[in-house]
Amino acid sequence: MSATPTVVLCPGQGAQAVGMGKAWADASPEARAVFALADAQLGGRLGAPISELCFGGPAERLNQTDVSQPAIFVTSLACWRALLAARSMGNGELPLAATAGLSLGEYTALVVSGAMTFEDGLELVTLRGRAMQECADSPEARAGSGGGMTALIGATEEQAEDICTRARGSQVLVCANFNAPGQIVLSGHKEACVRAAGEAEKLGVKFSHLVVAGAFHSPLMAKAAEQLGAGLTKCTIREPRCPVVSNVTSLPHTAGAGQDFGQSVKRRLMEQLTMPVRWSQSCQWMAANVKGDFIELAPGRTLSGLMRRINKETKVTSHDAP
Repeated sequence: MSATPTVVLCPGQGAQAVGMGKAWADASPEARAVFALADAQLGGRLGAPISELCFGGPAERLNQTDVSQPAIFVTSLACWRALLAARSMGNGELPLAATAGLSLGEYTALVVSGAMTFEDGLELVTLRGRAMQECADSPEARAGSGGGMTALIGATEEQAEDICTRARGSQVLVCANFNAPGQIVLSGHKEACVRAAGEAEKLGVKFSHLVVAGAFHSPLMAKAAEQLGAGLTKCTIREPRCPVVSNVTSLPHTAGAGQDFGQSVKRRLMEQLTMPVRWSQSCQWMAANVKGDFIELAPGRTLSGLMRRINKETKVTSHDAP
């Protein structure tokens, strides 16, 4: 990270791991301050301080959606504040070319860009995680076999859509995550996901059923989107310092027809829960239109790995630890 404009990529759910953020908190007073602020704001809502869950687990609790989402958000922003402070740019001097985040990471990207406060972002991701967990556990979602997600490895977008059409039947089954070329995740009722695996085998496409709480980024998350919408009415979203790429459109957020910038972003964040995450397309847009040094915030190195599959010419520096 330098005075060259920076493109900040922010990880999403699945990047969590016990111990995440601890190296940053040990090395940086600014990172420690972020964890302390989050601990004070959330109190006992998650059953233990968020810093304790990040640093020491247990993994079973950290991996639950209602914890993993705020935990990743806080860890990413602790890393970001530490990186800025280490370069004496903690007052926002660093030029930003763009920010983007994978699913949950879009909230981190909005905070990094200055569009949203840390406190509002933390409230929203905590609400979002809880609402998604509750939606996955609801009788409606669990009717029949419940919700699930299945990754297709090596499928084209056309093949993935065809598999959904063939396997859907009367249930929900949609393309939920376009992570990278050849890596597309389907989401819907578990029975439909099992049928999709059978259709994938017929096409010679490999698959993997994911261990997740429910059918994220599908119509089965409609009630969670409603709860999130209620929370979004309480927060303020301002014009950002740089473009923030939307998961729904794979283009920068803009004011919409009859809506100002903040209203448009809130609409897209609600849509994101029931619509596909177009991460591959978002990265393709940035690689073609944004000039700057690409970095990935903690935790993990998932996004740099995906970028190697999306655009090999775009190098991403990961900051999982100092």
